[in-house]
This record gives sequence, structure tokens and C-alpha cells, in this order.
Amino acid sequence: MRRTKNIFIALLFLCLSGTAFAAKITDVTSSVVPGNTRCEYLINPKGLDELQPRLSWTLTATDTAAFGQKQTAYRILVASTEGGLKLNKGDIWDSGWVSSSQMQQITYKGRPFVSDKNYFWKVSVKDEKGKISPWSKAAQWTTGLLKPTDWKAKWIGTDQIFDPAQQDCNISDPWLRKTFTLKTKPGKANIFVASVGFHEIYVNGKKIGNDVMAPSVTDHMKRARYVAYDIAPELKAGKNVITIWLGTSWSIFGPYIVKDRPNTPIVIAQAAIYANKNTTPLSKPELVISTDESWKTHKSPNKLLGVWDSNRMGGEIWDANKEVANWNTTACDETTWDKAITYQPKLVLSAQKIEPNRVFDEIKPIGIVERNDGTYRVDMGVNFAGWTEIKVKGKQGDTVKFLFSEREQSDITFSNHSAFVIGKTGQGTFHNRFNYSSGRWVTIKGLKSKPSLNDIRGWMVRTNYKEATTFECSDPLQNWTYNTIKWTFQNLSIGGYIVDCPQRERLGYGGDAHATCETGMFNYHMAAFYTKWMEDWRDVQGTESLVGNMYDENFARKSIMSGRIMNNGVLPHTAPTYMGGGGPAWGGIVVSLPWFIYQHEGDKRVLDKNFEMIKGWLSFLDLNTKDDMLVRFGGSWDFWVIGYGLEPQPKG
Repeated sequence: MRRTKNIFIALLFLCLSGTAFAAKITDVTSSVVPGNTRCEYLINPKGLDELQPRLSWTLTATDTAAFGQKQTAYRILVASTEGGLKLNKGDIWDSGWVSSSQMQQITYKGRPFVSDKNYFWKVSVKDEKGKISPWSKAAQWTTGLLKPTDWKAKWIGTDQIFDPAQQDCNISDPWLRKTFTLKTKPGKANIFVASVGFHEIYVNGKKIGNDVMAPSVTDHMKRARYVAYDIAPELKAGKNVITIWLGTSWSIFGPYIVKDRPNTPIVIAQAAIYANKNTTPLSKPELVISTDESWKTHKSPNKLLGVWDSNRMGGEIWDANKEVANWNTTACDETTWDKAITYQPKLVLSAQKIEPNRVFDEIKPIGIVERNDGTYRVDMGVNFAGWTEIKVKGKQGDTVKFLFSEREQSDITFSNHSAFVIGKTGQGTFHNRFNYSSGRWVTIKGLKSKPSLNDIRGWMVRTNYKEATTFECSDPLQNWTYNTIKWTFQNLSIGGYIVDCPQRERLGYGGDAHATCETGMFNYHMAAFYTKWMEDWRDVQGTESLVGNMYDENFARKSIMSGRIMNNGVLPHTAPTYMGGGGPAWGGIVVSLPWFIYQHEGDKRVLDKNFEMIKGWLSFLDLNTKDDMLVRFGGSWDFWVIGYGLEPQPKG
């Protein structure tokens, strides 16, 4: 009994001591802890070319039942190595304690950056009582190639040139590869890739990253955005190969035609390979891989169907009879491969400072109907813009066609269609890669037997921005409306801009931006997305809008609404796509969107960067006024004031 009593007293003492100790710890710990760190709105971005990036974070309360918690100061450390950051050594930047409640858009003020370098950072804050928080989790960013002279690579492609007279594109999406030898497995290797047309990167047979249809859509009259990939994990001692697969896509888009760039997919890529993970400005790479005429090329089995123009976006066709074994491994026989061709386009190279495209929400069919004409009608259950995968069987040489429709009563809408040519194995799988479709129903032609539900899958594809909020209530109708609006917005956001329609035009109308941008910003983290789109609007300024065939030399850039380069403040009605009709409000998005971003994010830089464009646009409008009222300007597609075709009409 006495022993039990003694144990009880000892336990009571420990509990009381622990409570007192915990109270003491709580008393000296900050009421808020920083987290959710971002650099230029992005999570651990790769390949930034921003010389003064902005750092941001949010706070979490250590006691959610308390009130009045706040940040009164912050301290940021930026280090050249992860180890240095762990030791609290900010050898690149130590902000010191800054008395401020600001948590967003803190401008970096440290040492100048070095190209192709990792930078590690964290932040600590003081709360309302001056107590110091723990450090945030370590975050990082990597720099890209910061100066034009850092680029030693050349633009390369093939001798396949687009023939606009053809019903479908004549270019087979090309492979380009380079083999090389390394003495040891490297510690660091980032490859920077800019392409006109989509691309995928493979190292020793493995696709790098989860991005799809990279890069984001860009005005290829003026610019190409590069994407950074970490390839060190896939490299090895001995023989290696890097393979780039190009998708035709935007490389043949009519409004992007310029004399110095061929109408074919091209790429420029460069990788410095280092033995050690941590590098300094004095570190020398073991090897630099750059695209040039030494690269080899071969046609892939994939080809664009359609011509990447309004109502003719088409799809893709895969010919399994043209497959090449080991095309992306070191075992490939390159004897039948051709030399790559170099080109000299006059394009500004800049980093892609936006989330990439990714696949989301696997979609499974809910029904398949066998019809009397031998076709099969697949119901995917929902309209979506994205990719489809379909397993097929048949005889070698059979062509299986897939027709996509948004309407139950139609087999195909807006020429969205793909195909698969069966090879010698008698079976295969169609899978999108460099194009996408839009619809709910798929009509399959050319199959000899009914597919199963498990043979077919789909995915929505969009820019990989993150959700900012959710909503749910007791009313099913409001929930359905909210979720449908979000689903629609997501399906319109492939490639870093909002399209008017993913199946027919894929144009970035300013009017559609007016209608959707606040919905986007209230529901998603869209700041990087819209900052990129504003750069697109700056690129297209000075060129008038266009509606017509830019491959017609008698039309292109010769008359009203033919894309004439005016070199003034005029704006086309879409960006980065130029094409399409609209009115003054369409260009007016360059005034309102930066302001909305500022209201949502407190971002003053977006106002500064776009101020000259805003002035130019307003000056252009001033030239088209009478008695302080706007008068009609441009062509027949150029003055929709309220909506499509709802312009003021003269009396009589």
C-alpha cells in the first residue's frame, strides 16, 4: 500500500513538473510559425531568371484558441548550400531583423546571382510579444541562364517544313538525341530546354518530370520560354543519351510566322554536368551538352492530325509500324538517323515562371454502345479537355479512328479526332502526347470487337496551379453550380492562359479574361499564371488583331485585320495568340488585370512592369476618338463593345 502511494506521489510530481515545463516552453515560443514559403509565387521553382525574386510565406498559430497573434518582424536567410542553411549561415543574404508585418513580396536584396545555381532559404518571425519563432522549413530555388551570353547552344530541328496545303500536318514529330560519356556519376546536372512546339525530355530511356505539353504557350514571333529539368539522378558513369521529343503544335501556328524561323518544331537545350552537388562560381563542369549539328534526328511514329488552326486543331495519329526500338536508350542503332539542322531564329530566351501543365482527375467511361454501323460510342460521363488512352486490337495496317464530341447527337465536333495504325503485334494503345481533345463522347471506328470499359481512360489537363479555397453548403444546386464553374475554369486553362474554347480556337481573348479572372483568383493561386499572361500581352502589343489565313501571302500583314505590325500602342484581341475579333474592352484587360493582381496579392511590380503598355493602349484609344467618345476603328471584327456582335449601329 505504501509502495503504491509513493508511486502515485511520484507520478503526480512528474505531471505537475511537466505541466510547469510545458507552460514555460509555451511562454517563450512565438505564437506564430512561418510556412507555405513561395518564391515568385512558386514552390521551389527551377530555372528562375529573375534577378530580384520576391519571397513570401504565411503564418500558422501555435494556439488556435488564442487571439491577437501577429508578426512584428522577420529575418530571412539565403545560403549557397543546404548544409550552410542548416547552420543558420546566410552567406548569400541575411536580411537581419526587419520590423514589419509584411509576409508577401519581400524583395531579395542579397549578393548577385550566378547562373545555374541552387539557393536555399528560410525565414523566422517575431510575434506580437517579440518572441522568435522556429525557422520555416528549408525552401529553395535554382537560377536559369541569366545572360544571353550564357547560352552556347544552337537551335536545331529537321528538314521537315510544314505544307499548309495539306489536309493534315505533314511533319512527323521528331526525335533528337545526343550520346556522350561520363567518367563518374554526376552530383549536379540541370538541362535548360526551350522549344517552339511542345517537348519531352528523356535521359537513358526515362522521361524527366511529370510535365506535359511543355512549354507554356508563348508568342513565338518574339519569345521562347525555357524549362529547367534536373537530370542528374538519371545520368551514370559511362555511356549516356539525352533525347528530346518535339511536338509540332504551335510551331506551325499562322500568326507566329516570321522569316527567320522555320515552320517546324525546333529546340535549344543546354546542360552543364558537374561532379559535385554543390557548386561555386569557380566550379568547372565535367561536360557541357549543347544542342548543335552533332545531334542526330529521326521521325517518330507520332504526327499531328489537323493543322493547328481554328476548327482544325485535330488530334494525333500514331503509326505502330514506324516504331523504333530503343529510340531513347544507349542501345539505339543510330546508323539510320540523320544529322540535325541548325536554325537562327531571333527569339528572346526567358524562363518559364509559371506552373507547368499536368494531368488531373482520371476519368473512366460510364458506358459503351455498339452501333449498327460497326462503330462504338463511348460515354466518358463528363465533358473535359485533356488526354485519352484507348487500347486497341486488330490486323497490322488497320487504322482505328477516335472521334470526339461535346454533343450526344454528334459523332464529332470541331474536327477533334485522333487515330492509331496497328502494327505487327496486332494490338497497341493510343495515348495523347502533343495535342488534346475536348468532349464527353468518343466514337471509335475500325475496331473488330467491342472494347471494355477498362480499355479506356481520360484525364483533364491544365496548368498546375493550386487550390486556394473551397466552398460547400446545404443547397445541392449551389454546390453543383460552384463545382461546375470551377471545372469549366480548369478545363480552359491549358498552357498558362485562359482559352475561349479548348476544342475550336484555343485563343486567349481579353474579353474572356475579364469574365473569369476574379473567379480564378478567388479560388486558385493564380498570380504566377496571370503574371505570365501579362508578359504575353506586352509581347503582342504593337501588332493589330487578325482574322484570316496567315499562310496566304496576299493577305498576311497587308491589310486591315491581317496582323500588320504597327509599332504603336495597339493591342490584338488575344494574347499570346493574336487571332480573333473583339473590341476596346478586350484590350482593356491590360488595365484591369494588373490592378486585380495588385488587389489580391499586394504586387506592385506587376503595375510597374505593365504601366508603359497601359499608357500605350490608352494613347492608341485617344487617337480614335471624336468629341471625347471612341469611334469605330479597325476592321469588321474589331469593335464589339458589349459582346460578340453587339456594337452600336447607326440609325436608319
